[in-house]
Amino acid sequence: MAQHGALLQTYNQELVKCLEELKRTRGELQLQIDKAEEEKCLKEKELKKLSSDLSRINQVLDDKIAKRNALDKTISETEGAYVKILESSKVLLDMIRRETMTVKHSLTKKPVSKDLPVSNDVH
Repeated sequence: MAQHGALLQTYNQELVKCLEELKRTRGELQLQIDKAEEEKCLKEKELKKLSSDLSRINQVLDDKIAKRNALDKTISETEGAYVKILESSKVLLDMIRRETMTVKHSLTKKPVSKDLPVSNDVH
């Protein structure tokens, strides 16, 4: 019976030793959990700030793209109108040149009249 008591005491000491080791391991694990939760909290704050920054940047980018698109439209319309002005100017210039040539040609031609003698004298 004494042998059983000694064996029981050995088991008891071993059990207490194992429980203390488990508690120590749990304490270390809790420290790691606490540290990980702090890091998680910091990362969540960083993520929130980055999300906010990204949202602001996207809004600014959208605004700038809209302005650029409006400028592209204005440039395109202005260029189209300018081409029409150039075409009209060319038509007008061609018309004026033809008219000028016609007038010059008619001024350089001397009218021939059968009733009047042609004279080269200028008064």
